[in-house]
Amino acid sequence: MKVLAAMSGGVDSAVAAARAVDAGHDVVGVHLALSRMPGTLRTGSRGCCTIEDSMDARRICDKLGIPFYVWDFSERFKQDVVDDFIGEYAAGRTPNPCMRCNEKIKFAALLEKALALGFDAVCTGHYARIVRDPDGRPELHRAADWAKDQSYVLGVLTEAQLEHAMFPLAETPTKAEVRAEAAERGFAIAKKPDSHDICFIPDGDTRGWLEERIDLQEGPIKDTSGQVLGTHRGARAFTVGQRKGLAIGRPAPDGKPRFVLEIHPKTNEVVVGPKEMLAVEEILGIRQSWAGRPVPEAQAFLQARARGEAPEASEAFEVMAQVRAHADPVPATARLREAEVDGRTAVQLVVRLRGPLRGVAPGQTLVIYQGTRVLGQATIHRAYSLDRPDVVPAP
Repeated sequence: MKVLAAMSGGVDSAVAAARAVDAGHDVVGVHLALSRMPGTLRTGSRGCCTIEDSMDARRICDKLGIPFYVWDFSERFKQDVVDDFIGEYAAGRTPNPCMRCNEKIKFAALLEKALALGFDAVCTGHYARIVRDPDGRPELHRAADWAKDQSYVLGVLTEAQLEHAMFPLAETPTKAEVRAEAAERGFAIAKKPDSHDICFIPDGDTRGWLEERIDLQEGPIKDTSGQVLGTHRGARAFTVGQRKGLAIGRPAPDGKPRFVLEIHPKTNEVVVGPKEMLAVEEILGIRQSWAGRPVPEAQAFLQARARGEAPEASEAFEVMAQVRAHADPVPATARLREAEVDGRTAVQLVVRLRGPLRGVAPGQTLVIYQGTRVLGQATIHRAYSLDRPDVVPAP
């Protein structure tokens, strides 16, 4: 096959490209230039896709004897990732830019260009597996190394994208083995630290970066009964779970601290309450996508909806729900329903957790699994405790 290897400059993508070459594929390496912003030289393990990274990727391709190119996707990256990040925060949501980058850049813009140029597949260093179902259709599954598993951040991939994706590290037992293989191959980046944090905020000060780009307006702080407790300098400056900075000036009746439970950007309100109410038991998701064929319950609902015959909700189906890249999944039941979202009727994913989760906020990505299989994902629209007096559970 003719394979385009996405080269980040890190050890994972280097070994993935090398394995694709060893497998006999016709491989071309490409590094994506994503940022035109200053300050994008690597500092330790912060950031990715820097000038230094592109030079590391070039050296790996030279060693493998394959062509290497740098493709400028900076304008698309700004529109689809950076501007989206700002827009989501302005809407009171906490986005995951790495998910959006995988969705819009690495497996949309890059794959589109690769297919247009005659490539058969895009190869990356992600730790995840593609398995064929009995009908030969692709499914996304967790990697062999659960500690390094990256199926969560790939939950945005569609069946069509999975058809042209290649993950050579899928069955590798540990990251240590990948580093050892890189060292054996003579790759200078064998001990290079993994990248993390948000690549377009190189100093890591997300709050300061956002405050330069989002207007803040004073508004009310309310409790779950609707009582106004004080004012804030801007709802968008808060995140769910935050305790400090509320400056209400008086304690709760029980003397315990208050925490941010929800942010309502349209009304510029911040809702606060006790720590116990941060324990989320129900999640409403929007903008769903399916990593392969939807489960029968979801497929029946979606097909009926396409015919204009959708019931109020789909049959429930059992899932494991995960809300962060390296969080433990929790058992839950899920179903689809039609609901009004931001003024229009849309399909909503309703997930009722069997045990509470903390640290869940609108804008995060909810990925649902059955066993090792990734069913799909949704952007969290609301997440709440069923004990809140101001919340009506989804029917």
